Amino acid sequence: MKAGYRAKVCCRLLGVSSPGYYKYKNRVLSPTQMRRQWLTGLIREVHRASRQTYGSRRVHAELTLGMGVRVSERLVAVLMSHARIAGLPGPAKVKRLHGVVTADDLVHRKFHRLSPNELWVTDITEHPTREGKVFCCAVMDTFSRKIVGWSIDNAQDSTLVVNALDMATKNRQPAAGGIVDADRRVQFTSWAFTNKIRASGLMPSFGTIGDCYDNSMMESFWSSMQIEMLNRKKWRTRIDLANAIFDYIEIFYNRQRRHSQLGYLTPIEHELRFNQTSIPD
Repeated sequence: MKAGYRAKVCCRLLGVSSPGYYKYKNRVLSPTQMRRQWLTGLIREVHRASRQTYGSRRVHAELTLGMGVRVSERLVAVLMSHARIAGLPGPAKVKRLHGVVTADDLVHRKFHRLSPNELWVTDITEHPTREGKVFCCAVMDTFSRKIVGWSIDNAQDSTLVVNALDMATKNRQPAAGGIVDADRRVQFTSWAFTNKIRASGLMPSFGTIGDCYDNSMMESFWSSMQIEMLNRKKWRTRIDLANAIFDYIEIFYNRQRRHSQLGYLTPIEHELRFNQTSIPD
């Protein structure tokens, strides 16, 4: 025994027969038990690859869609519970408001689009380091939830938002007529930003400041990044945090993280599937 006691002594103290103990110890695993052990190993791999962020639904999606493993979501949840594997808690649910009109808003909280580059949403977040705050502006395509442009700086000014939009337009080359939706803070209503939108053939749209419902998709993205990356450690330098944001957006979120609103596809997978189905025969 590992604790230094003989098996017979332990069996006598626990009221267990020695033959029964050895029979249990040397028993052959049933096919069901072997499969559950195999599945638990796969679940650990998927959870580790997700940076310990996935709960049972996303783990199930990765097993079925990514690996082609046939397994029920309920069994995945049970095995995760037994193995003490858990995803990160999601944001608190909020009650949605309906029928609230926002002036000069071309979106009116209707974010769903049927093809890429019809509607982009953008917003700014901030996070502290020991050197000071880091500001990040991101641009999301609401069709696929993909972050198509982003910018990081230690100042929250019009340059920050223009650089993010510039990256988006260079990456996507959008056709004229698309919408760029933001709130009315000064960085987005600046001449430099609105002129950049119009010069790209796009149309500006502005919701209200501080209203999470007017930009719920970006708020959801910031919330996910906050829970899955920003709040999980203390950041020493601005460079450390900037590199982590780059890694989260470009490596994890766009390419690996499965999105429940996309049928548990990643943003890039969703766009690839759209491109494949839209190619004429």
